[in-house]
Amino acid sequence: MSLNRREFAKQSAATGAGLALTGAVGALATAPQALAADDHEEAYGHGDGHGHRLGYGPLLADPNGILALPEGFTYRVITHSGVTRLESGEFTPEKHDGTGTFAGPRGTTYLVNNHELKGPRSRWTHPVPLTEGLVYDPAASGGCTVVEVHRDGTVVEFVGIAGTSTNCAGGRTSWGTWLTCEENSDRAGVNGMTKDHGYVFEVDPHDRGANCDPEPIKAFGRYDHEAVVIDPRRGHAYLTEDASGPNGLLYRWVPPQGFEHGRGRLATLADDAGRLQAPRCYDSAGRFVDDLSRAARIGTVYGVDWVDVPDRDARTTPVRKQFGAGEITRARKLEGMWWADGGAYVVSSYAREESPGTPHDGQVWFYDPKRRTLTLKVLLGVNTAPDQDGAYDGPDNITVSPYGGLVIAEDGEGVQHLFGATESGRTYPIARNDLNDSEFAGVVFSPDGDTLFACIQNPGIMVAITGPWRRQPRR
Repeated sequence: MSLNRREFAKQSAATGAGLALTGAVGALATAPQALAADDHEEAYGHGDGHGHRLGYGPLLADPNGILALPEGFTYRVITHSGVTRLESGEFTPEKHDGTGTFAGPRGTTYLVNNHELKGPRSRWTHPVPLTEGLVYDPAASGGCTVVEVHRDGTVVEFVGIAGTSTNCAGGRTSWGTWLTCEENSDRAGVNGMTKDHGYVFEVDPHDRGANCDPEPIKAFGRYDHEAVVIDPRRGHAYLTEDASGPNGLLYRWVPPQGFEHGRGRLATLADDAGRLQAPRCYDSAGRFVDDLSRAARIGTVYGVDWVDVPDRDARTTPVRKQFGAGEITRARKLEGMWWADGGAYVVSSYAREESPGTPHDGQVWFYDPKRRTLTLKVLLGVNTAPDQDGAYDGPDNITVSPYGGLVIAEDGEGVQHLFGATESGRTYPIARNDLNDSEFAGVVFSPDGDTLFACIQNPGIMVAITGPWRRQPRR
């Protein structure tokens, strides 16, 4: 059922300032410096007046030059491209990106790790190995590895899928599999590819045999995919597109009537199954919103209608270019997503001259499928000093923390961090990349919440962070 503009305007007027904010994260607004003076004191242990401290204290430089952490926290390198090896003997592939965690037997944690490798295999020193039976396109260099971390510390890594391109983010399903997304839509014959790319694939960390003879989920469309989440109640999929010229889109896939999700069932769908749709947003006065960069205030709420995509496989025209002016709502660098609190958290990493609204260095929106609204939860001001420690910009992968709020991986300019955002909106540092200026990616907690896994994309390092995690204050 569509929530039309008139109904949305009536609801907004009835509530005064717009629909009530929902979700666990609350609103976060930062100036170019992410922590204001009094927030800085609270983040470093002075509390909120009720015995609750914000964050974990200042970051301490790493003598090994990899990861700065607060006092009491430690990290362990799990995989390292060109250093650690797969069980088959090849080196761990490079360019680590999106990661999902899954509970395995006897305390084992499974991680599915994307490798964002684009173009022909000759371009990379350590592409994903072409393991027999697990290859989609033998010309492509990307894919996923599955990492088993056993209770005794033993690590086993093997290929989950190979021969895909530019595996960037993705998303975990409620039935225990990983959806890996190709952020590249080369056709067969372009850049040496032998098959079309720009699809989503399912990888099962629990069953190696289920990953044989991989086939794309064409019903989700062919474009530069970033992330995907599944609404476990309604069965809808939400997908982000990281593209410009014009800016990319947030998509919704509506399953065909009677379809039930489960392991391997997406692969049984017809190429045109269900409906792939793009959003059309409008403000509380019923005015069309052309781009999410128009929102310059925390708490902005837009109503959302959904418009069918004419040609989801983009046979002649890229999907995002199939809509004219005034038909749909766009956003720059739609990146990570996470399903929690009954909806989808969605990142727009930045906006500059390619966007018609206010420049920013990061937004996080919350889509509420019940209310059919997008609410601006996080807004990072333009970072004018990216080389100074303490300023945050360019959010990318995100996760909802079991200790409250969000944990966000930076993919910005200058110094790169993992940082937290409390439910009331303040930010605090969790880690800093002391190795290089590469982005963080693949931020996700272990199923038991004891370990935070994250990746330094270049050269490709996965770390496991442990320490005195605690519930963060709401205010």
